[in-house]
Amino acid sequence: MQITPATSHRLTAGVTQLVRAGRRLGSRVADDLYGDLPSFGWAVLVPLEQDGPQRCSALAARLGVDVSVASRQVSALERAGYLDRRPDPHDGRASLVSLSAAGAAALARTREVRGTWVAAALHDWTDEEARELTARLERLTGALEAARRPVPRPSTPVAG
Repeated sequence: MQITPATSHRLTAGVTQLVRAGRRLGSRVADDLYGDLPSFGWAVLVPLEQDGPQRCSALAARLGVDVSVASRQVSALERAGYLDRRPDPHDGRASLVSLSAAGAAALARTREVRGTWVAAALHDWTDEEARELTARLERLTGALEAARRPVPRPSTPVAG
């Protein structure tokens, strides 16, 4: 069963507002939430924590960015001590990037701060409400990722 156009409009407006709020908050709370991590640090470190050591090209694919972007981010995080790099045992020309002890500690600190921040923001929510929102956001994210194919635009009459 498809959703109605009115629901679709309300949903896309709500998602847009959420993204805008995230951007506004992001710049104000980034130092509190991420500490010394650069803005891209969380996105790079979490996949390494979850999947273990990997080539920069695999990390770029996971992040959905160009290899050159991932390479610059990895280099910055390596210089800051959050990542370790070692030769790939299967291909000496390549290297594997992994989370360092400092990177794992940064993720732990960030999770703690983020958890406290969310708990304060949702202080009047029940745990059930928060779990339900989480499940729906995960479902929405999956659906949006699955629908990344181009959407045909409605044909517009050309004024003549």
